[in-house]
Amino acid sequence: MPEVMPTGMFFTKGVGKHKRNLQSFEEALRKAGIAQLNLVRVSSIFPPGCQILTRSQGLKRLRPGQIVHCVLAEARTDEPNRLLCAGIGLALPSDKDQYGYISEHHGFGMTQRKCADYVEDMAATMLGTTLGIDIDIEKAWDERRELYKSSNLIIRTRANVQTAEGDKNGLWTTVVAAAVFVY
Repeated sequence: MPEVMPTGMFFTKGVGKHKRNLQSFEEALRKAGIAQLNLVRVSSIFPPGCQILTRSQGLKRLRPGQIVHCVLAEARTDEPNRLLCAGIGLALPSDKDQYGYISEHHGFGMTQRKCADYVEDMAATMLGTTLGIDIDIEKAWDERRELYKSSNLIIRTRANVQTAEGDKNGLWTTVVAAAVFVY
């Protein structure tokens, strides 16, 4: 089997609302610009040498119907006013020949900032433990972030988060956030 190694990745996100659950998911994928693709969920590794693209750059490299690998977070509700979130975190090592980590989270009751901190923290913690950084998970994310930076092993983290409140009239509301790979 030939090696499949992504050369680029982009972040995207969206919200969809509809009276049917599946169609609210479709609407969220449309807002994210990826509904026309056959999405295959993969786990949490950012390949060495992979380039981070803008959404526009990444979408230009894809064709409708194409099988596309992605890390996808999604949450759905039909409860009015229920806060939902979907987030993707990324942690990159300073060594470009080393792989990074992507994390995903989906749930309820988290603000955009809390979800962003959560997914960044998860990605950085996964990468940090792989790199041998002694991590005290009881410390706040801000403290651990400083530890990661001072170690010179983790160069940067970032998050891509979508939040929404459930539709006030009870329509299905879906949020998605994705890291999409291109070749």
